[in-house]
Amino acid sequence: MLAVDDANHHRFQPDMAAGTEPPTTTPRVLSVIAFALERLVARNEGLVAESSGPMGQSLNVFHGVRAPTISIPKYLERIYKYTNCSPSCFVVGYVYIDRLLHKHPDSLVISLNVHRLLVTSVMVASKMLDDVHYNNAFFARVGGVSNGELNRLEIEMLFMLDFGVVVSSRVFENYCLYLEKEMLWNGAGHKMEKPILPTSVDQVTEFSVEDSQTSSSPPLMAD
Repeated sequence: MLAVDDANHHRFQPDMAAGTEPPTTTPRVLSVIAFALERLVARNEGLVAESSGPMGQSLNVFHGVRAPTISIPKYLERIYKYTNCSPSCFVVGYVYIDRLLHKHPDSLVISLNVHRLLVTSVMVASKMLDDVHYNNAFFARVGGVSNGELNRLEIEMLFMLDFGVVVSSRVFENYCLYLEKEMLWNGAGHKMEKPILPTSVDQVTEFSVEDSQTSSSPPLMAD
């Protein structure tokens, strides 16, 4: 598998005029994953609010100082738009998060950690699935975290998964079936579209998950 660095990424995408962006058609599977995670976060936030003591500390390494203002759907759309990950990467990333919760039953996916879990899991999945993928520095820029932090989160996730990042075709199909049912139940259809061509690295708008905006073009923000 080939990691695309900032120096040679242009050979894998068409030239585009400055300030322009390719049309984006978000795969429906992203919306369904976002919906499932939003429900999970809402439930867990309620548990945390009702608890008299600390809960879900296994995922503390993924916690931010405060919950990002960018929504889960918008965050997934941003990752998809700029990294050109195949839709399968988001399904496998969802599998990784689910595996974390099973391996660490005291874990809680909440608003403080869900964004970092997503960008880390999708990045790891892209390395497993996609022949061409961006490097950690690019994913960090897209995800709104520092390169050093994303490197650390990747290592933490791999160890928490016991390096169990291989997803069999049977497991993948089972998760796809579950997500397809979710799509049908929520009136979203069931087709998973192919990814679009990536956006130039020079055109990736920067933001921080510590204090992000919900607009499609988050401004550059200081660390």
